[in-house]
Amino acid sequence: MPSATPAPSPASPPPLDVRPVLPVVLENAVVRLEPLEERHRAPLLALGEDERVWGIVQLPAGGLPAYLDIAYALSAPNVHVPFVVVRRSDEAVIGMSRMFDIRPEHGALEIGYTWYVPEAHGTLVNPAAKRLMLGYAFDLGFERVQLKTDLRNKQSQAAMTKLGATREGVLRHQLRLPDGRWRDSVFFSILAEEWPSVRERLDARLAAGAR
Repeated sequence: MPSATPAPSPASPPPLDVRPVLPVVLENAVVRLEPLEERHRAPLLALGEDERVWGIVQLPAGGLPAYLDIAYALSAPNVHVPFVVVRRSDEAVIGMSRMFDIRPEHGALEIGYTWYVPEAHGTLVNPAAKRLMLGYAFDLGFERVQLKTDLRNKQSQAAMTKLGATREGVLRHQLRLPDGRWRDSVFFSILAEEWPSVRERLDARLAAGAR
């Protein structure tokens, strides 16, 4: 009996046209995002002395100095790109955010590790910063930008929804916190095909000064 002819192997898809995520300066009328440098350490440490900055967020053992040490150590183009948020109106350092879990082969990355001084909460700072980072990611050719937060963090979930991100669901016990407890994480995302309409609404919100 003749042997069966093996099915042809499926052709590999062409590689995605995704350019590297680099530590560049991003700027609009509200904020400037500067790549994390050693000169930022002192102002960031000063900000972190206010416990209201962290809310339910747990810092690693060693506190904010250790948190920053980890950020500096991980920082690398197209791998882990931390930004310092500077408020344009007074040139004050007011927080941080990062682009990480960068997977060019899948056209995906995550935006997170975001925190601001309390007076920036509920202002245009976060939507302005996210507008810059989202625009940068999609301009580079990424297909998906992910965001996630602690299930307990209702304020962060509301901000992600207001940005126009789609709530995907909850991963239970997704992270183990420094105190040993488990964190349930809520995942959101924006896809490249959704970005034009999300961008339009976000730009209109910023132009109107709507927080």
